Amino acid sequence: MVAAPCARRLARRSRSALVAALTVLLLQTLLVWNFTSLDAGEEQRGGREKRDRGGEQRGQAQRRGPAAPHGKAMIEPPSPYTSLETQDGYFSHRPKEKMRTDSNNENSVPKDFETIDNSNFAPRTQRQKHQSELVKKPLSKQKEHLRKKLEEEKMKENLLLGKNSNEAVQVSDHPGKNSSVSSNLKDIDRSPKQHLLKKVENSSPELKYDQPARCEVTGKEAVSAMSRAKSKQCRQEIADVYCQHKLGKLMPEQVTRFCALEGKANNNVQWDEDSVEYMPANPVRIAFVLVVHGRASRQLQRMFKAIYHKDHFYYIHVDKRSNYLHRQVLQFASQYPNVRVTPWRMATIWGGASLLTTYLQTMKDLMEMSDWPWDFFINLSAADYPIRTNDQLVAFLSRYRDMNFLKSHGRDNARFIRKQGLDRLFLECDTHMWRLGDRKIPEGITVDGGSDWFLLNRKFVEYVTFSNDDLVTKMKRFYSYTLLPAESFFHTVLENSPFCDSMVDNNLRITNWNRKLGCKCQYKHIVDWCGCSPNDFKPADFHRFQQTARPTFFARKFEAVVNQEIIGQLDYYLYGNYPSGTPGLRSYWENVYEEPDGVSALSDVALTMFHSFSRLGLRRAETSFHAAGDNSCRYYPMGHPVSIHLYFLADRFQGFLIRHHATNLAVSKLETLETWVMPKKVFKIASPPSDFGRLQFSEIGTEWDAKERLFRNFGGLLGPTDEPVGMQKWGKGPNVTVTVIWVDPINVIAATYDILIESSAEFTHYKPPLNLPLRPGVWTIKILHHWVQVAETKFLVTPLTFSNQQPIKQEEAIKLHSGPPKNAYMEQSFQGLNPVLNIPVSAARLDQAKRSAGLVGARLEAWVDSLVSSVWSAVDICSVGPTACPVLQGCAQTAWSSLSPDPKSELGPVKPDGRLR
Repeated sequence: MVAAPCARRLARRSRSALVAALTVLLLQTLLVWNFTSLDAGEEQRGGREKRDRGGEQRGQAQRRGPAAPHGKAMIEPPSPYTSLETQDGYFSHRPKEKMRTDSNNENSVPKDFETIDNSNFAPRTQRQKHQSELVKKPLSKQKEHLRKKLEEEKMKENLLLGKNSNEAVQVSDHPGKNSSVSSNLKDIDRSPKQHLLKKVENSSPELKYDQPARCEVTGKEAVSAMSRAKSKQCRQEIADVYCQHKLGKLMPEQVTRFCALEGKANNNVQWDEDSVEYMPANPVRIAFVLVVHGRASRQLQRMFKAIYHKDHFYYIHVDKRSNYLHRQVLQFASQYPNVRVTPWRMATIWGGASLLTTYLQTMKDLMEMSDWPWDFFINLSAADYPIRTNDQLVAFLSRYRDMNFLKSHGRDNARFIRKQGLDRLFLECDTHMWRLGDRKIPEGITVDGGSDWFLLNRKFVEYVTFSNDDLVTKMKRFYSYTLLPAESFFHTVLENSPFCDSMVDNNLRITNWNRKLGCKCQYKHIVDWCGCSPNDFKPADFHRFQQTARPTFFARKFEAVVNQEIIGQLDYYLYGNYPSGTPGLRSYWENVYEEPDGVSALSDVALTMFHSFSRLGLRRAETSFHAAGDNSCRYYPMGHPVSIHLYFLADRFQGFLIRHHATNLAVSKLETLETWVMPKKVFKIASPPSDFGRLQFSEIGTEWDAKERLFRNFGGLLGPTDEPVGMQKWGKGPNVTVTVIWVDPINVIAATYDILIESSAEFTHYKPPLNLPLRPGVWTIKILHHWVQVAETKFLVTPLTFSNQQPIKQEEAIKLHSGPPKNAYMEQSFQGLNPVLNIPVSAARLDQAKRSAGLVGARLEAWVDSLVSSVWSAVDICSVGPTACPVLQGCAQTAWSSLSPDPKSELGPVKPDGRLR
């Protein structure tokens, strides 16, 4: 009888222990399930995108060994080399569609929303319902104690991580201040009804609450956003917006429609090439709003030169991150009284609410400029170019001065809303558009959208800027939390406003949409959505500018680093040829670094290479111009480079132009020089050539642009921690399989794979998953067909002389310059292929590589220069100013220097006809 109570007590303790264990297990499962489900969303998204990355022809990517980055399928072939068949990334996961043949509607919105599924960026919030109920369920005291203990441990972990990644996030009583307020925008109207004008830089409008909201952030998309956001302020903004939306205080439910029409206005406008002959007595005056970013200052100046007239007005906004371009714009804007630069700047991103805020603020600024009596608002970027003259545009708009020109999507509206993500809640902060969950479209209005390039008359701009009616006020709030808001806000407001009968479904532009190349989810790093981007025009597209049946006055996109010839064709078509002998017409220069940017703007790889290029230039000056016993052309390098330019001639990359300081040893004075370095040809067809003739070119680099089919890392500057991509260009022919072999500087075979090339393939690209760091030196890529070498190319992985922009220390050098651990670039070894491919492995080479890995200082620079000179050559050097070297040419007298004449992009005084061009 004594044992019975003991047994009962033991049973009760066992049950308590079991309950406690189950509770801990349940909480841990909830945490793990929440984050694994988020990861699953990322993986699903990545999986879809990965199928797009195998190349630009059809097939299926395969390789042996560890899982390839970007989701290549893995196999284990019995052969000693890996097998890879590349996938046509443009059709791998999308239903095939008929290509549009309507060449007269090229600027319509691309059908990316018909072919891209964005549902797997993160699960929809409805799927979180079950978990939310579990989280909110009351817990016993024992379970509550365990839950609090787990939360405390999680909080400690989060403090170490620097962010809160809890499955359910509790919002504080005191929301963090919105840091989006800039000192440059103190004069912006802060009225609650001017929602989008409160926002500056790159975060969302300020939210002001009567009582700070408290809620648990349980939606998967919001939790995912908080776990990925970098700053504490952004995470607080996400929580604030989520809770306001959850409490029903954020989005308008009903909006008033003020349009008397049923449906959309159908205004047809006519246009005649000769309409300029009928210029009205009171022509319209246009406010051109240029929203620009990047470093292509010469292309911007050429476009500005083409659209300028003294009777119009030019208001320029330069992205906050583009300081070099801002300096250039300030310089040329000061020359003309009808050109102004915004005193405020924002960091706009693709798809972000910041772009709409920029437009609304520029409209407000223009309305308040009483000395600028403009009639139309036109937005342009540096990638636009006119395809009709200014006089033709003025004649056309004067005829339709009461109209507003926007391009609508022209498709099923419900489908547009879904595919455009208008039924989703987004927030911009940390230069990212975060997807936070679902929302409802307000009732009472028709939502529309299309292109974010438009021409609006002054009356409608005034209405959008200053109206406090229900439509404008609520739409500004709604679109503050919308993806791609500039593609829908103006359409929706116009179609529901008293001005609805003034809409013309044409934004007077041609846009070069190519879904096969342009819709690649290329913006996923800045937005939780898939998007498309237009392609650059090429010379073969010129006929499209002349064959449009509808009124068109501008085209986009143009990019001089991709193709400048088409810009020249348009320029000559509109304004005639330049005089014979005009210099620089086929040349293009684009700045990549300027001293005021600060050396921190350069990567260690770029800084290492640019210093080496400077030394190569000084060596050329000494060997080419130096006479015995004369030091007048001998120099000693001084300091960091002053400026760096890309140089193109006839649309071919010609290398870098490095402006740098050096001390002339003859007079001990500092001089400024500019060195031109050009890459050597490293792609070689096998000799004797095989009967395999499909391969046209092969190149290794980073920043592969699948849309324009080129490497954005011009010159292929690579360091030990870069992840190179191999690209091949193919001619038409029968289906073939080739083998690609990557060999490091000491003849270690790093990777090998097969590529199946279909008959219609033009390009293939693949990034092998190599273990880092890569061994510095000259690498070789061999391309074989039936085990016979058909071509090879080389690329340089430079040793680094800098680490964090400071001279590298020996400990860091050894770590970065010794290659991967155990010389293993992948899990499997390819040593068995060395004798088969006649690639000998030398112990002496390995010993030399080990000794070189520890070099620092002057010996390291000498090693770098010897490697750089094997793949680059110093073509010429010139003097920027006075020089003691009598045979050194002045840079302004050369044809290649960044200081040589460039009349097509230079801006001078206004001509008698009011133009610059």
